Amino acid sequence: MLAIVFVVIVVLVLLGGVAMLYNGLVRRRNRVAEAWSQIAVELRRRHDLIPNLVEAVRGYAGHEQSTFDQVAAARSAAVTAGAAGDPRQVALAESALSASLRSLFAVAESYPTLRAVESFLQLQEQLTATEDKLEYARRFYNGCVLAYNTAVQSFPRNLVAAAGGFRPRDFFEPATTDEAVPEVSFGSTPIGLPQAGPTATAATTNPAPQGSTRPGG
Repeated sequence: MLAIVFVVIVVLVLLGGVAMLYNGLVRRRNRVAEAWSQIAVELRRRHDLIPNLVEAVRGYAGHEQSTFDQVAAARSAAVTAGAAGDPRQVALAESALSASLRSLFAVAESYPTLRAVESFLQLQEQLTATEDKLEYARRFYNGCVLAYNTAVQSFPRNLVAAAGGFRPRDFFEPATTDEAVPEVSFGSTPIGLPQAGPTATAATTNPAPQGSTRPGG
């Protein structure tokens, strides 16, 4: 009788331990999902600002249609990648979008009167603020992914993770290129995904004036 009671107690303790491990994994997985949703919000805000920026530049440089088409195509690809929710694909698409934005701001650099237009400056400031929030969200997301992946891969949680279908998640990292990109500026904070995140770099291959505008990816 005592042996049966002992076995029952051991089984209950084991089940309780498994439940605690499982619930801990669920909490970490949900935290990762919540952190990614914050990135998605900032990416949507970034995407929403771009058409207005294009129209502002188009008013002064309507002949640069190829640049506008490039930005539109890159934005469309970024929106599609964002809908899929794969951090690696999103990073690649956002890097391509940032490269197209560098071309757009390089065009704008040629028009001093445009750089003095209040609406253009406001859009630039909004994009800069969005990039800063996106960088914060990226760091938070990667921290959540690190905690989750560590839990998934650590013993004995890895046993529960394998049985429960928990898989490691990808970090949201910058899509790197072999070529360094110099900076260009309009006298304000650089625009683009910052160096620590999908990277904030510059808008032209010429040496940058004072300040920097960063569409980094």
